[in-house]
Amino acid sequence: MTADDAAPGPRKKGPLSAGLGLWFGIPLWQRIMGALVLGAVAGFALGEDAMQLKWIGDLFVRLIRMVVSPLIFLIIASGVAQLGDPRRLGRIGVRTVGMYFATMLVAVIIGLVLATLLQPGQGAQLAGATPQALAEAKGPAELFLSIIPLNPMKALAEGETLAIIFFAVLVGAAVIVAGDDGKPLARGLTSGSAVMLKIVTMIMEVAPFGVFALIAVVMGTNGPRTFVNVFQLAMCVIAGSLIQTVITHGLIVRLLAKLPVIPFFRGIADAVMVGFSTASSSATLPVAIRVAEQNLGVKPAVSSTVLPLGATIGMDGTAMYVALLTMFAAQAFGVPLSLADYAIVAVITPLIAMGAGPVPSGSLFVLAAVLGAIGIGAEQTALLVGFILPFDRILDMIRTVPNVTGDLAVATAVARWEDEVDVDEFIASKDI
Repeated sequence: MTADDAAPGPRKKGPLSAGLGLWFGIPLWQRIMGALVLGAVAGFALGEDAMQLKWIGDLFVRLIRMVVSPLIFLIIASGVAQLGDPRRLGRIGVRTVGMYFATMLVAVIIGLVLATLLQPGQGAQLAGATPQALAEAKGPAELFLSIIPLNPMKALAEGETLAIIFFAVLVGAAVIVAGDDGKPLARGLTSGSAVMLKIVTMIMEVAPFGVFALIAVVMGTNGPRTFVNVFQLAMCVIAGSLIQTVITHGLIVRLLAKLPVIPFFRGIADAVMVGFSTASSSATLPVAIRVAEQNLGVKPAVSSTVLPLGATIGMDGTAMYVALLTMFAAQAFGVPLSLADYAIVAVITPLIAMGAGPVPSGSLFVLAAVLGAIGIGAEQTALLVGFILPFDRILDMIRTVPNVTGDLAVATAVARWEDEVDVDEFIASKDI
């Protein structure tokens, strides 16, 4: 027997290896989309029994939330340190906040126009709803004070996003001011943020299973009647989200960032799917950062400052939804609105939406302030919330999408202005 005869041939892949190769060969966003569709089918078939899958969805959400606080701190602190100039930080901050306010203002106008044209609250019967009182939203002074943490470690532990951002910016700025003495810490922060993003990548591999369970539970407990019972309002939310996502955010990318739109939407698919399934901008933040840097070519100096801020104050979907609900309430309760009332809603809704928590149903906690401004009292507000609350989860999933796409569109535009985006990488868009 010759040496050639004795040499082993190529090893054949077993069924498990072949199956894993096929699974990981499919782009992640396609796996998540498939899981979403299968989850809806399973939930419809299982009905209330779909609740037995809830722990899988909860596990996925907990994994995501586990990394949010340390990731926000590390990426912002390292991103600020990489800027090298506090004046540049101020310029990026002003541009970012201004852009987020502008996109929310556009979202509010879209909501007001749609509600005026489609009249979703006309003839709505709220008498049978069970009133639901809301916790009082934070006032401007309280919100401002909460930005400064009494204990940064406590803020990290409890996920107080604004406080974490404030402390991280201070740390990053101090690293710059410290000069050579701060360089070892700067390297440590950069290394730490890279490690956290690798953890996010690992967590995202279980996203299809989490999304499957989350959607199955929503469909099993609410069913298709979710859209039937509040059909007109749901149509307004869907139409408004589509207009804000495709047109407003598409124009930001095309006209302000001067980049093609198709690679942008193709590159952010993972973040959109996670945002839809979790109904939380905060839970989507780690994925948004990953797709911004890996798919859109946005450099960490911008992604690490703009996106965490956007997850907290960039609430396009929330602003649009609050405007829609305000009109819905006015139509249902027969409250006439003047041009001044429309102007009041348009101005205060973006400001109040910035204080909404980036969590499911967070928009309902700021609704009372807007309704009160046009003369709708606490009892009527409680009645409206009682009517909406059973259906709010799936509407929340829809309106979270423009929250996520808005954050990424603004980050792309700011990165382009600051020359912090790799255009070739953006156009290539890895997640095809």
